[in-house]
This record gives sequence, structure tokens and C-alpha cells, in this order.
Amino acid sequence: MKKTFLTGLAMLIALAGFAQDSQKPKLVVGIVVDQMRYEYLHKFNDRFTDGGFKRLMNEGFMMKNAHYNYIPTYTGPGHSSVYTGTTPATHGIISNNWYVRDLGRMIYCAEDSTVSNVGGSKGSGGISPRNLLTTTITDELRLSTNQRSKVVGVAIKDRGAALPAGHLGDAYWLDKETGDFMTSTYYKDELPDWLQKFNRKKLAKKYLSNNWKPLYKSKTYIQSVADNNDFEVPFTGMETPEFPYDLEELMEDNGGLGLIASTPFGNDLTLDMAYAALEGEELGKGDETDFLAVSFSSTDYVGHRFGPSSMELEDTYLRLDQGLEAFFEYLDKEYGKGEYMVFLTADHAVAEVVNYMESINVPTGSFNSRFALTQLKGFTREHYGEGDWILSTANDQIFLNRKLVAEKGLELEKMQREIAEFMLRFDGVKEAYTASDMKRFEYMEGRKHLLQMGFNHKASGDVLLILEPSWLTNSSRGTTHGTGYIYDTHVPVLFYGWHIKPGFSTRYCTITDIAPTVSMLLDIRIPNGTTGQPIQEIAD
Repeated sequence: MKKTFLTGLAMLIALAGFAQDSQKPKLVVGIVVDQMRYEYLHKFNDRFTDGGFKRLMNEGFMMKNAHYNYIPTYTGPGHSSVYTGTTPATHGIISNNWYVRDLGRMIYCAEDSTVSNVGGSKGSGGISPRNLLTTTITDELRLSTNQRSKVVGVAIKDRGAALPAGHLGDAYWLDKETGDFMTSTYYKDELPDWLQKFNRKKLAKKYLSNNWKPLYKSKTYIQSVADNNDFEVPFTGMETPEFPYDLEELMEDNGGLGLIASTPFGNDLTLDMAYAALEGEELGKGDETDFLAVSFSSTDYVGHRFGPSSMELEDTYLRLDQGLEAFFEYLDKEYGKGEYMVFLTADHAVAEVVNYMESINVPTGSFNSRFALTQLKGFTREHYGEGDWILSTANDQIFLNRKLVAEKGLELEKMQREIAEFMLRFDGVKEAYTASDMKRFEYMEGRKHLLQMGFNHKASGDVLLILEPSWLTNSSRGTTHGTGYIYDTHVPVLFYGWHIKPGFSTRYCTITDIAPTVSMLLDIRIPNGTTGQPIQEIAD
């Protein structure tokens, strides 16, 4: 009798364990910090709170050697790659903007002329994920529950909300004209009541009624260069880029309510919207796992203007850390610690400011693309005759007039090779590859491999350039990103919460490993274009 009882008890315990293992988290929160270098986790660590970034680092699992595995490293491709588990060569978002030969113009990664604004202003409403050619992890979550799971994407940038939300989720972004969050007819016919209520608070205007001052005394920002310098881009109306910033006074000449994007308060507004979405949609309160995709865009705007060594950027991350601490405490209270899962990463990192690098005698430079284009046009006229041979130069790619090439009876591949060779004459150009070679060969390593992973057979240019390390295009003050060098590719990847054991790994992994890892954890289908692999240290 006792033996039978013990055997039955053992079976119940085993079944209970099995049931627990098969449970799903109530909520998944995907966080993308726009333009975040991995090094910021350690560079600013001394003044991070215990409950923000440090909580993810100490209580979650951190991949210390995570990288983007393609060129170009921009916002649209970055968000797409995180959520699809593949690179632009497959998912089709090859840049933020790219030239389309059939249209004879540049297109925007999230543009959609078939839809219009819902809320906000008309000019900000033509947005959807239609240009994204594969499913996302958020799509697969919805499909796995016959679309009972809810998915919401939130960001200041429309692409930072629409691409992570996938084809089946809802997305909301900031209209910089009105200061309200909005969507498009791709998603809704009208704004939900909870969002209308949120917009009536006019939070963007309230945030901009304050001054932006450092959280701490200026002399304590030891990770930053001097506040007043020649490396940063001052706001319009200011002679120098230094604290404090009277935001209400700056609004008129700096984009009106859109100025909030270039301040740390844009991140606060994004968090406010995240809380509203969680409560308004009752995410994580039903029978299925729900997903909130949050992208913090202001770190990118601040980073571009002031650079990675600025007091402004340091202050922005210290403030974001405090916001994340409060956010995680809210999630603990609403869902229970260990009942939700978070991953945090970035859509790309960033290069150092050219002027700053020059000032400390580090090799760098600014590639004069205007001069190079003028010379290239002269070269093509001299070698191939009169005509508009160059349709566009975008994203360090040259688009040839293939129709004219055919009409003149010229060999396209030969012309590509000759132009690639010509471009190597210019200071700052390190490598030049042809579209023909990108299609013909399979590169397995090096920068040409990264270039190929971002190359789309139908959409990319005829000649693709790679600049020297630390060189930027037409750059003086401020900075940017987009290359395959480590300063643009090395980003944080942290998982925390439900079924995540604390730890870290220095093993190389790629950003495209995030989506299949989430799939394995949730026991759902991997996105249909995925080329990444599950991170075994997390998914096992």
C-alpha cells in the first residue's frame, strides 16, 4: 500500500514537473535599444541601478560576443533581422531607404502607398510591414495560437514598431507633428479607446516643457569628453552643444514636438506608451502568451547628434536604465517574477565621431561622396559615351543605367568591374565588389561575406563599396553607422526571466540567432526565412 502510494506520488510529481515545463510565459517583451553598443553595458555600469540593465546582466543570460552578420547595419534591416532570424538577403529590408529601378526612385523600408493614417497626420500614415518578405517571431507566435496571442509594437520610429510587430501584429508609432501615437489602416480603422485616452494626455508637450539637465554633476561624467566641443552637432539656435537645454525654447527651430525624439524623454514617452499598451490590450492576462515589442529610438537620435563619447549620450543611458528598472518592477508586480520573458538587443551599434578620432590621432577620415560621384560621371562619359550612366548612389552602392547599357550594346559585367576598379582610386575606399560576383560566388568569411548577406539579387546595386575602418561618408560633426566593422556590429544580447538561467558566454553568435532561440523556448515554428541557429546556452 505504501509502495503504491509512493509510486503514485512520484508520478504526480513527475506530471506536475512536466506540466510546469510545458507552460508558456504570460508575456514576452522584446526590447531593441536603437544604436546601442555592447560596451555601454560596462562603460556606464558604475552608475546603473541594480534593477535595470544590471538586472538583465546579473540575473539573466548574456551573450558577450553577439554581432550583426551583414552589411549595411541600419535601423530597418536591424529590427527586421532580430525578429525574422535572417539577413536582408532573405527578408528583403536591405536598408532604411533604397533605390528601386522599376520605380526610378528611392523607397522607404516601411512605406505602403495603399494605406493611410489612423490618428496622427496624413504624412505619417503610409506605413506597413509589406516590404518585409518573411515571417517574424511575432507572426509565428500569432500563427501558433490561431491568432489568439496578441502582439503590439511600440516605438517613436514607425519602422521600429511596424517591422517587429510583423504582418499579423498591431503597431503604434509617434507622429512628430502632433506628438500623438498613431497607426495606419493596415492595422486599424480607428484608434483604440485606450490610445485615444493616452494621446489626450499630451505627454510629449509636457516633457518638452522641461529643461534637459544632467542627472548628476557634470564633472562626474568621467566616461565622456568635455561637454562643449567641436565634435557634436548643436541644436539649431544654439552656438554650442552643451547643457542645459531649454527644450521649450528649442522646439520651434528643431522640429516642434518631434524634438522629443532627440532627448532622453523620448524614451520616457515610449515607456509610457508601453505601459498603456500593456494595460489597454490586457497583454499577458489571457490564456495565451502575448508579445510586446518595444524599440527605444531616442538613443539613436542622441547618438547621431552627439556621438558615443558625449555627456548627452551617457546621461541618456543613465536615464533609460532608471526607466527600465521601474518597468521591470511593474512587470514583476503585474505578472510575477519568472512569469514573463525579456530579451534586449540593439539594431546596430555606431562609429566614433571622425573629428574626435582625428583630435586624438586615431586613423579616420571622411569619404567625399559628392566629389567621387562627379569624377565617376566624368569617367563613364569618357569611357562609354554621353548619357546618364549612374541612376543612383545610395548606401555605398552604385546603380547603373542598365537600360542604357543594353541600348549601347555594352557588357554589364565588364562595366561593373571597370567602375569597381575606378572607385578604388579614392581615399577611404577599401574594397569594391560587383553585383555579378555577389550573385556568382558564395563568400563564407570576411567583409565580402557580410556584404553578401545584405545583398538582394533583385534590389541591390551594381557596385558595392566598403570604406576603410573608422571612415564615414561626408562626415564631420556627429556620427553614423552602417558598416560591417566591429564598432557597428557588436551589440548586447540578453535574455531574462521565464526559464532563463543566469550566466554568460563569450562564444560568437549572430543577431539572427535571437528569433530561433525564442521559437525554441516557446515551442513554436521558427520564422520561415530564418538562417540563424538557436543559442544553445539559452534554448537548451
